[in-house]
Amino acid sequence: MERESLIYIDRNGTDCVKWDGTREQFGEAGLLPLWVADMDFQAPACVREAVSAWAAHGAFGYYKVPERYYRAFLRWERDRHSYAVEQDWLRFSPGIVSALYWLVQILTRPGDPVTVLTPVYYPFLNAIRDNGRTLAPCGLVNREGRYTMDFDRLDRHFARTGSRVLILSSPHNPVGRVWLREELEALCAVCEKYGVTILSDEIHQDLVIGDHPHIPTATVYKGRTVTLASASKTFNLAGLKNAFVVIPDEDLRQQFDRFAHNLSLTDGPSVGYAAAAAAFEGGLPWLRSLLDRVRENYQAVCGELADRLPGAVVSPLEGTYLMWVDLRKCLDPEKTHFIVQDVCGLAVDYGEWFGGDDYRGFIRLNLATSLDNVMLAVSRLVAALTE
Repeated sequence: MERESLIYIDRNGTDCVKWDGTREQFGEAGLLPLWVADMDFQAPACVREAVSAWAAHGAFGYYKVPERYYRAFLRWERDRHSYAVEQDWLRFSPGIVSALYWLVQILTRPGDPVTVLTPVYYPFLNAIRDNGRTLAPCGLVNREGRYTMDFDRLDRHFARTGSRVLILSSPHNPVGRVWLREELEALCAVCEKYGVTILSDEIHQDLVIGDHPHIPTATVYKGRTVTLASASKTFNLAGLKNAFVVIPDEDLRQQFDRFAHNLSLTDGPSVGYAAAAAAFEGGLPWLRSLLDRVRENYQAVCGELADRLPGAVVSPLEGTYLMWVDLRKCLDPEKTHFIVQDVCGLAVDYGEWFGGDDYRGFIRLNLATSLDNVMLAVSRLVAALTE
């Protein structure tokens, strides 16, 4: 199958959050960053050409969202994920996290419980807490690094908490699971029993590394689902602020429209539309190369840790380009920050960010960079933990 070469770029000194923002996040500049989930590769050539053409036009006035943008996304969802999205269901958000903040406000009242499956992407937790809602976590089951859902526990959870909203990560960030159809069916059966609305963050839907495909939650659930998707993670476009909110339920669409209208935020910058349309139309060869690189990096890290740090437990990477590593057999969890940052000079996402102290001693590593960067990080970890 056709592939497009990846072009690695040095992002130091470009106002890049991942490389130039470590002082703000970690209190120290110059760390080797494997934290923020974006890439150290140029976007596909088709995207760069589209953005160049947008800039060369030279007039940046008011912009009508092009039909091409909708067609490209609808075709992508149909061909890649067998999801027959209708254009009327689509709404704009500048990002997945923004949409979650809005939807939490639309669907719940202050104090209401909102469920997440931990460990999970920490902006989910922020969207609940920052809006004055009650965080209602339900932990995934960890068996030798592979995470699964406990459906009996979920049933008891919804019965006990009264939560009627679930924010789902699919594929799951940070543990790398691509949920099987039978898992989603069992989850959705519990949610349907209690009338739960599922907010399904599927931003990593195209980043499938394992053997089974991503299944959109909305193709399984008979209840009310909102799907959150974007070209941003797939094609490294996060800075262009463009995401899809897919709302099949008409009543909820109307609620969303009123909310967005009151914010006066119903569309985004024209360059984001141009880039996303080009990516969905022509970015597949580039995506294939990216997935090859992520697999290569993952396999290299797994091999090095198995040989030199066998106590580290790596979660199987089925989806995303984010690696979840349990270091608790290798270090005192309370010393994780000191060893990883002060001794190794690394900037990573720490486990407790994803759901509290139960995950202290875990780290999340971003594999969407050069093999040299990944292996340098692993060599530092191994050296620090085997002295």
